[in-house]
Amino acid sequence: MMLQIGVIGSGRDEEKTNRTALEVGREVARAGAVLICGGLGGVMESAARGAHEEKGITVGILPGENRGEANAYIDISIPTDLGHARNAIVVRVSDALIAVGGEYGTLSEIAFALKMGKPVVGLDTWEIRGVRQAGSAKEAVSTALGLLKK
Repeated sequence: MMLQIGVIGSGRDEEKTNRTALEVGREVARAGAVLICGGLGGVMESAARGAHEEKGITVGILPGENRGEANAYIDISIPTDLGHARNAIVVRVSDALIAVGGEYGTLSEIAFALKMGKPVVGLDTWEIRGVRQAGSAKEAVSTALGLLKK
């Protein structure tokens, strides 16, 4: 089975954060993993775009009930009609997570991941015990994969 790497972060458009997320998405696809995200804009769209450009598979776990809400780079959209509660599903279906920037929604996903015993790697995100910080997209994906091998 292919590994599933969740990429989490803000849904707002922030140039620097989105550039980082784009690179994370590319690295996830290059590693042969499926990219899981919330399927909307900001970090989610940028990461999905990066994976899409590298011919990777992208899955969006959507907060609403309409598959059409997904950004243009999502291959498989899963509408949940759960609002923010869908964050738990993003985490549950991911083998490891990479947090890029983020706000309180990202913080909730980090908390769910740590509670579920999933590895979390951060890039310019919340500095919380249990989150491994990385300095680049390549390092973040490599670290996440390394943590899964342990």
